[in-house]
Amino acid sequence: MKTMLVELKGSTFTLLVLHLKNYPLELVKKEILGKIKKFPMFFKNAPIAINVKEITNEINWDNLKNIIFSCGLHIIGVSGCNNKKLRNSIVQSGLPILSESKELFNYCKNTELDSKILSRIQKKYNKTQTINLPIRSGQKIYANYSDLIIVNNVNAGAEVIADGNVHIYGEVRGRVLAGAKGDDSCQIFCTKFFSELIAISGQYLLSEQFPAEIFGNSVRIHIKNQKLNITKLS
Repeated sequence: MKTMLVELKGSTFTLLVLHLKNYPLELVKKEILGKIKKFPMFFKNAPIAINVKEITNEINWDNLKNIIFSCGLHIIGVSGCNNKKLRNSIVQSGLPILSESKELFNYCKNTELDSKILSRIQKKYNKTQTINLPIRSGQKIYANYSDLIIVNNVNAGAEVIADGNVHIYGEVRGRVLAGAKGDDSCQIFCTKFFSELIAISGQYLLSEQFPAEIFGNSVRIHIKNQKLNITKLS
C-alpha cells in the first residue's frame, strides 16, 4: 500500500473577522489596541481575517496591513474585496482572498439548484452530539454536521462549535459558536450565560458587547435582521 506523504483534509477553526470601514488608519489602530487591552489573552497572537467590503475610499494596503501586524495580530486572508485595485494589492502582498462559507450557503439557497444542493447538505447532518462532562479550559469540542448538546459547564478558555444548533444546560464561560458552516438559521441556548464570545454563521459578539442584564440568565441567541440577538428566557 502506497504511503501518502501529504494529505489535504477539511477542518474548522475559530477565526475572528475584523470588519473595516472608511476610518483613518490611526483610529483603526487605536480601536484595535483598545480591544486587545480589554482581552489580552484572547487576542494574543490571534489569527484574523480582514473584511474590506465597506471600504470605499482609496487606502494604502501596505500601511493598513503593517498597522494590524504591529498590534500583534496575524492576518491569514482578506474577504469582501470588490475593488480590483485593492484586490491586486492584497494578492501582491502575499495574502489570499477568502470566500466566506455563509456566502456559499446563501448562494446555494438562491440558485435553481437549491433543492438538490441543500438536500445534500441536510443528508450529511448526523445525529445530535451529546456531552455530559464539563468542558475544561483549553478544550475544543466540534460537532461536525450536527447539533451539540452539553449537559454540564463550559469553563472559561474552552470552546464549543457546531455546524448546527448549540444547547448548553449548565454555566457557560467559554466561547460558543453555532452554524459553523454558514447556516444563519442556527441558534444557541444557554441556561447560565457568562460567555467570553458567541458566534453564529461567522457573526460574533464579545462579552463587552453583551447587555448587562443577560449575564447569569438563561438566554436564546439567534440572528435577526442580519445581527446577533440575545434574549432572556423566562
